[in-house]
Amino acid sequence: MQPLLTQRQAAALLCLSERTLERFRVSGVGPKFVRMGKSVRYRLSDVEAWIASRVVGSTSEQTAA
Repeated sequence: MQPLLTQRQAAALLCLSERTLERFRVSGVGPKFVRMGKSVRYRLSDVEAWIASRVVGSTSEQTAA
């Protein structure tokens, strides 16, 4: 099993604010996450998969926003 990232660690890895990650969770557009009681954690593989799903070749390509 891989270590879980805190919201702060995931936000730093993605160069996003923690608040942005919170909004992504509410709207369902961010990386998959693990809820453990009131705590939220991210698997590194889910963060990496989310990044990979957003790679485009040009600005004219549609994103999965």
